[in-house]
Amino acid sequence: MKSMNRRNFLSKSGAGLGLISSGIIAGGCDSYNSKEEKNSQRVHPLQGLNRENLKISDLKVTLFSAPIPDAEQWYLDWVPERYRAWKTDSVLIEVFTDVGIKGIGGCTQYGGPDKIKAYAENVIKPAIVGQNPFDIELLTSGVTRRGEKVAWAGVDMALWDIIGKVVEKPVYQMLSIDKEPPDKVPVYASAGEMYDGDVWPDNLIAEAKKLREKGFKAYKFRPGTHWSVSGMTMSRYIDGVWKIREAMGEDFGLIQECNAQFSLEQTMQFIPEAEKMNLLWIEDPTFRFGDEARQNYALIKKKLDKVLLSYGGDTMDNRFQYKEWIDAQAMDIVQPDAGVMGLTEAWYVSRMAHLQNQVCAPHNWHGALLTMGNAAMAASIPNLIMLEINQTYNPLRDELLKTPFRIEDGYFHLPQGHGFGVEVIDDAADKFPYMEGRYDKPRPS
Repeated sequence: MKSMNRRNFLSKSGAGLGLISSGIIAGGCDSYNSKEEKNSQRVHPLQGLNRENLKISDLKVTLFSAPIPDAEQWYLDWVPERYRAWKTDSVLIEVFTDVGIKGIGGCTQYGGPDKIKAYAENVIKPAIVGQNPFDIELLTSGVTRRGEKVAWAGVDMALWDIIGKVVEKPVYQMLSIDKEPPDKVPVYASAGEMYDGDVWPDNLIAEAKKLREKGFKAYKFRPGTHWSVSGMTMSRYIDGVWKIREAMGEDFGLIQECNAQFSLEQTMQFIPEAEKMNLLWIEDPTFRFGDEARQNYALIKKKLDKVLLSYGGDTMDNRFQYKEWIDAQAMDIVQPDAGVMGLTEAWYVSRMAHLQNQVCAPHNWHGALLTMGNAAMAASIPNLIMLEINQTYNPLRDELLKTPFRIEDGYFHLPQGHGFGVEVIDDAADKFPYMEGRYDKPRPS
């Protein structure tokens, strides 16, 4: 893998090349700022579209669940008291109109599916019925803090689906204000959740090899069981990550998700080895909240040379929170999630970052309903690196849609229908009945 320092990489990424080292990722967004296109670009996705006369008539929320077999249960590695995920959920939000056009959207289930459903039906529905879907930005900028309010993200997504169907265009094409967007985007496999005892890092090596066989060219992995429980040390951990790099070879992309488990001192210890290993980026290495955290991330970024620093996918809920970090140059990569803050808000975050020569790798964890929104954003922006694709066990990623998403040779292929171009299977509620309760188990005493 040829090395590339941050300055050269960000210069190319900011121009939309989406390249991370030679041969790993070849993005489809490679000419966003040609002079001819820049002079004619729009400043908002709805600019130039006629505001059609239609009204929202109803809203419906459906919850889905799928149990995770014991052997496939992934581990929660960032909170000592939490243990394994025994089920996975999806939240489907459908918005209906008086002209017979329906839009679908999804939001993260981590706000609590029952609470999300109640909030959507009791708060959002009365607020939007009778309104015009084309007033999307006025209607759906509601995620001030995650929790049940993530329901707004699903509504925002559904309204974009409606608008796309009305104007007969794919959402990703409407969102692209600079040029004709690509019909495929580079992706990476996100997994590497856990180790038990002495199986680490051999289990991650086996997983990475399987994912490479599926066509993925890059792999993101986690630190494993919370170190206060497992007794892991940074020296031992570095040795294990080196084994992953040596097993996968130099031409396979590796990304270290940290879930804020490392201290600042541990992060500084990890950085020189991460540089030698040519990791693509380090994600959320240490404590993430407040002015001190922002200053620490700025220090970490200065310490890094070839390896990039990302932040925000698990914590940032809107563009205003992101702005402080973007302005402080506290990271290289922003990670907005359309399933948390809404597609509109995530689109703005990526654009704000682009203005400051920062790049975007959308956070995208779990099912198909979130992927459809994040993929549309990924294809539309000028500063994309890669889109995250969760690769833990999840039938709600692979079996919920009538036509499953196509991922080949490291690329996600955008559906070409109007709106998001996808439909949920007719018997989804019967096939994936909702299972009450938290998705995780407490750690055995």
